[in-house]
Amino acid sequence: MKTVVSRDQVQGDFVKKVAEISGENFFNCYQCGNCSAGCPSVNEMDLLPSQVVRYLQLGLADEVKNCKSMWVCAACLMCHARCPKGVDISKIMEALRVLRLREVDAEAYIDVTDFSDDYLERAPQIAMISGYRKFLPL
Repeated sequence: MKTVVSRDQVQGDFVKKVAEISGENFFNCYQCGNCSAGCPSVNEMDLLPSQVVRYLQLGLADEVKNCKSMWVCAACLMCHARCPKGVDISKIMEALRVLRLREVDAEAYIDVTDFSDDYLERAPQIAMISGYRKFLPL
């Protein structure tokens, strides 16, 4: 599949909003994959954290807007601790959730019952704590 990337797309409104809300410069990421390798929730994600950042770098907003990964992110900061460039992907995921929830008729994507028993047993406590912000109605 051929994907065409334009300057307007890379500098689009969605990408600017994610950067503004997160306060992160995701163009610092050089795709080493340390974030994905250390993420405790990666098995439940449809896009790896590094893929989310790459799609944002390319301005492919549609690929990111409806991904499950933003809801699964535990915000445990393991990605930030492992990133050699200091990119905090949990802030980027939070920005994506905020933008998604601002949409009319938007609902949280994730349902706790969708998680595997294995994941629920080994998920860090912070995942459950941060999850309540995502799972419960506002």
